[in-house]
Amino acid sequence: MEAHGKLVNSKYSGSATNLVVATVCACLGPLSFGYVIGYTSPALPQLSNVLDKDQASWFASLAAIGGLTGTPLAGWGVEKLGRRRTLIMLSVPFIMGWLLIYFSANGVLYLYCGRLLTGLASGMVTVCSPIYIAETSTKELRGMLGSGVQLGITIGILSVYSLGLVCGWKVLAALGIVFPLLSAVLMIFMPETPRWLLMKKKKSEAVASLRFLRGPHADVEEECRDIEEGLNPEDELGWAEFKRPELLQPLKICVGLMLFQQFSGINVVMFYTVSIFQSAGFKQNGELATVIIGAVQVVGTLIASGMMDKAGRRLLLLLAGTGMMFACITFGLYYHLVKVNTTSGTTTDLSWLALISLVVYIIAFSLGWGPVPMLVMSELFPVRARGPASAIVTFVNWSSAFIVTKEFLLLQDVLGQAGVFWLFGFCCLSSNLFVWKYLPETKGKSLEDIELYFLGRSLHVRGV
Repeated sequence: MEAHGKLVNSKYSGSATNLVVATVCACLGPLSFGYVIGYTSPALPQLSNVLDKDQASWFASLAAIGGLTGTPLAGWGVEKLGRRRTLIMLSVPFIMGWLLIYFSANGVLYLYCGRLLTGLASGMVTVCSPIYIAETSTKELRGMLGSGVQLGITIGILSVYSLGLVCGWKVLAALGIVFPLLSAVLMIFMPETPRWLLMKKKKSEAVASLRFLRGPHADVEEECRDIEEGLNPEDELGWAEFKRPELLQPLKICVGLMLFQQFSGINVVMFYTVSIFQSAGFKQNGELATVIIGAVQVVGTLIASGMMDKAGRRLLLLLAGTGMMFACITFGLYYHLVKVNTTSGTTTDLSWLALISLVVYIIAFSLGWGPVPMLVMSELFPVRARGPASAIVTFVNWSSAFIVTKEFLLLQDVLGQAGVFWLFGFCCLSSNLFVWKYLPETKGKSLEDIELYFLGRSLHVRGV
């Protein structure tokens, strides 16, 4: 991509070893987040003698409420304290939350507070980790490494599902401390992002950070100059700035992606996982079903990571949206036919249709709408607005996830099970139209190139 006849950030090369190490360390936060998401699946059945149905519902929902609190806190932290330091600090609420859950024999309040704290830390992770990885990555590897956020989440979910087969809820809580503790210790030895350091006028530290990330043979001085050209450390970001096209347009795109991600029905599909497997003949293995789906998510996200910098963000979202749309249509057809069979008294076995729909949906989501929205969020905003803007976008994501989960039963009463899935199918179709019209392709483009695109000074970003 060219801007005023000059290629931005294209002439350096080096070893990716340290960059991959830094990315893995940053992905331990998302792994901890995934562990929080998955914890309720094995833990709530075991907590049935401690929590009644209403209390269990609140216990599950408090993570989302905590996440809503964590996103603005992280938005402030990544700007004022730095990306790396905020990643280290968010391990504290993770660890405190799991300790409270472990020592909750004194009452339900401990469980509530622990769940709220782990949710708060999870909300912070969804802001910090994508930004850290995007700002340390090269443009050639940013897609693959940025997908590590979603990969970490799915590995965390799979970990707690698998451990739940053999461990009780207290042991699971104790094991939840391991990942955030490891993250905090390892991140101490990782560098701050060069872009944040340059924003704070710490050029010598930024050069040292780049030298660690790129290796001794890379031309880090030139990369540093390229980054500096797109920065103005004197700029103060006010809320009025978000009315400017270079901020408003990427904000609209990212908010749209997050809304479509949640309104595609992923949480509802995961909710139905056990019942679908049981109807397919796995009645005694509901917990094993969640492990299988968790493994499918990990494999799908791994494939997406490998394809991200080859196929591009737009193509993966369009393919995933199409697959999810057809899966939702067949899901709706399954529940419609089940209702017809029940009314007519026939006993046709249609569990295979639900099982195929479930697997297709999970694979499609993992290929596109799982990893891409968070990756794109970390790419589209200029560095001076990346923290606050990412906080806004992730706040929308957590809010919409909470609304979909909370109002699902109401939707089911109004539209029926088939109608709900057909509605999600329509949302998937709408997401494809949104991506096709508004999302620029960021594959192979530097963060500075992308910023120039929204300023109207760059030639070509859009792709298939």
